[in-house]
Amino acid sequence: MHDEQSAMALGTRGRRPSVVTALAVANGIVFLLWMSMPFQTMAGHFLVSWDHLAAGRFWVLLTAVFSHNLLFHLLINMIVLLSFGPQLEARLGSGRFLVFYLAAGITGSLAHAVVSNFLIGNPAQAALGASSAIAGVLLLFALTFPKARVLLFFVIPLPAIAAALVFVGLDVWGLITQVEGGGLPIGHGAHLGGALVGLLYYLARRPARR
Repeated sequence: MHDEQSAMALGTRGRRPSVVTALAVANGIVFLLWMSMPFQTMAGHFLVSWDHLAAGRFWVLLTAVFSHNLLFHLLINMIVLLSFGPQLEARLGSGRFLVFYLAAGITGSLAHAVVSNFLIGNPAQAALGASSAIAGVLLLFALTFPKARVLLFFVIPLPAIAAALVFVGLDVWGLITQVEGGGLPIGHGAHLGGALVGLLYYLARRPARR
């Protein structure tokens, strides 16, 4: 098996590519802003919702992707980014990886707003976090290195593609539950939007069969 495919996602060795590190630092800085700035200031500029977009605050599609106000949420997302991101950045190149990451995050933000307004019926429902971009990274990693061994929920060893399918399935189930009036306060629509970008990016880059 190729070294890139056999490497465990956690514990990637070697110097991390620059964009992955910069993204992690940016997320940490915004977390510190949540800890130090007035809540209303941060909520107005770092939460994405349909109401915010309707009010013309389109920048929240991007700023929400770097926004965490709970340390646990930040740590989980950054652990996953630093585990899976370096191999993708090395494969794609720093510039392409950055464009892909931001596209997945922004698409996930938009998907959350659309789902909240048109499917759940709550245009004020706000979301934050890098999870949409991380979902894109996870799916693209799984499609690029499908046989890589990863730890599902940091415990269960699975091939990357199997773990990605589990996560997508959980998000589909979670979204259906939310539309029916139940579910947990998780941005399943955002996750699926980011994952969709991962799938489309992989298909666009895959060599055409002759």
